[in-house]
Amino acid sequence: MDISEIIIAGDTPGIEWRLPVFRFKGTSAEAPRTYIQAALHANELPGTALLHFLLEKLRRADQDGAILGDITIVPQANPIGSAQSHFGELQGRFDLGSRTNFNRDFPLITLGERAGLLEDLDRHSAVDRLKRHLLYMALGAELALDLHCDDEGLQYAYIDEAFWPEAADLAAALDMKAVFLSDGESSAFEEAVGYAWKHESEGERRTALPGRLSVTVELRGTRDVYPELAGKDAEGLFRFLVGRGVVAGARSELPAFTGRAVPLDNIEMVRAPEAGAILFHRDIGDSVEAGDLLATIVARPGMADGTVKVRAPQDGLIVTRVSSRFARRQADLMKIACAEPSRAARKPGALEA
Repeated sequence: MDISEIIIAGDTPGIEWRLPVFRFKGTSAEAPRTYIQAALHANELPGTALLHFLLEKLRRADQDGAILGDITIVPQANPIGSAQSHFGELQGRFDLGSRTNFNRDFPLITLGERAGLLEDLDRHSAVDRLKRHLLYMALGAELALDLHCDDEGLQYAYIDEAFWPEAADLAAALDMKAVFLSDGESSAFEEAVGYAWKHESEGERRTALPGRLSVTVELRGTRDVYPELAGKDAEGLFRFLVGRGVVAGARSELPAFTGRAVPLDNIEMVRAPEAGAILFHRDIGDSVEAGDLLATIVARPGMADGTVKVRAPQDGLIVTRVSSRFARRQADLMKIACAEPSRAARKPGALEA
């Protein structure tokens, strides 16, 4: 195993950021190359904990000569966001300088333009240089996993339709309860990777990518950072790597994925009709029917007509819920995976900013 650092100069004098990168050299040129990163949103730490335990397993496998395919791991992919503490609270989702989501605005390039990502880096801001380094590493692999988490959520993933249902092995290995089939229309990290693979050269667009995978894994919620969960997830991810031939080992039969796999158009983004305190009546993992009471918004405390009821627009599975108990008007409350498309209009691309 090799450990190195990518040094990113800051945008003001005297500042620089260090990005540790762990690399394992595979023994087989035929085995898939793998890239895994965590905490691109710096305050989402279940993936960092998972990779801590996974690296222990990979070190042992390396000692046994069992690493077949090259593996690159970045356990904390966003040192810039990790330093953004505002009034004692880590602000790791948006860059405070540009107000841009750290998981947006990745370059959409063809695979043949990969080398250009690291050219003339001084022309770019520190955040954009970070994004270019991360994308460059991922495009050198066949399997790219971006580990995130939600506010409060089940285990689920965003997977481009181009990788489904082949990616059901990952969903099963990590015991996911749902898969959101994305359309590849945003500039998020996993979709930028998929975009380059689909467009290997100018004018080309592939709709199926067998043997490849770029995925955003949502490892439950921000507070689900426990050794038991991280160890379980690391074991599941290790089994996935063995199953894909990245690591040598006995391939135990994975159970079939039994969760829900639905396109983004079938996700009901339940929002608060008014501002106020949130009283939830249903939890993540609950199956609901159309009309079920999901939450009460206490918009005008003490008034006879001071509450607003929020009900399920259709049958489905509650996959996520916000941890805040105060909502602004039209703030997200829940994501519900449904069998039918939502009637609400949705722009192409990601569900959230």
